[in-house]
Amino acid sequence: MTASCQTRVALLGGDAREEQVLTTLGDHGFQVVYAGRPPSTSECRAQWVADAGEALVGANLIILPMRGMGDDGRVSSAYLDYPVWIKGEDLAQTASEARLVVGVASQHLRQLADTYGITVIELADDDEVAILNSIPTAEGAIQMAMELTPITIHSSRCLVLGYGRCGVTLARALAGLGARVSVAARKPRDLARILEAGYRPVCFSEFHGALPEMDLIFNTVPRMILDRTALGLVGSEAVIIDLASAPGGCDFDAARSLGRQAVLAPGLPGKVAPVTAGQIIARRILRILKEEPSAAWRGEGGCGNA
Repeated sequence: MTASCQTRVALLGGDAREEQVLTTLGDHGFQVVYAGRPPSTSECRAQWVADAGEALVGANLIILPMRGMGDDGRVSSAYLDYPVWIKGEDLAQTASEARLVVGVASQHLRQLADTYGITVIELADDDEVAILNSIPTAEGAIQMAMELTPITIHSSRCLVLGYGRCGVTLARALAGLGARVSVAARKPRDLARILEAGYRPVCFSEFHGALPEMDLIFNTVPRMILDRTALGLVGSEAVIIDLASAPGGCDFDAARSLGRQAVLAPGLPGKVAPVTAGQIIARRILRILKEEPSAAWRGEGGCGNA
């Protein structure tokens, strides 16, 4: 029997992205048990169960959605008819040296995993996943911009705040559509790269000066930078799209009181391109599964973490 056949995977909750993960892992011969979503209608070899406890028995790998789970133990799921919760005693039933894959792990989830000796792997901070996810994020952000503004992206004045994994892809996509792109960054290295790419570099210490002239402002920085003072400088017809992790980097209460149009747009990959986003996650999980396994990963043990 191959290692894949002996490796038990528990997939809990999620949305359309996890359907791709189910199919991919099933096609590769892994024993997949899932809960917190409807029974799959695809041809994947996976077993549906009613609750997390049953799915987690003997699991070598636990897969949670990108949004993880709440402090009450409820796993994020797009399917309200199939809620699922994780309790400590459920995790005690997993295989020894189990791993848990999630987009973002809350402190509560980390504490539970530590208690039962489970290694947590966060995909949201994984370069492979984050860089590839920046593609549907950029496409979704531009789609929103097209819907929210009465002007074309072509010739529009766009400011991208941050030149990380998402900012790089978004700036390139906007420029490809003919936008006049400015990018704010802190590091001299990034400002040099911005200039080299043909965009207008803006030092973060001076980005307030660029705000009044912008038609579109895209924030990728996960901290409060568009505060009331900054928002007061934004033109009344401009649109702000905040792509940073919740709660974002914009003071939305201030934006409303000032009459500025600002929207928070987290999780775009799963909304605008769930098949592609799911394939990205599935490929990364396959790489995790194929890493050097421990005895428990090869199926030689299976004792719980009681």
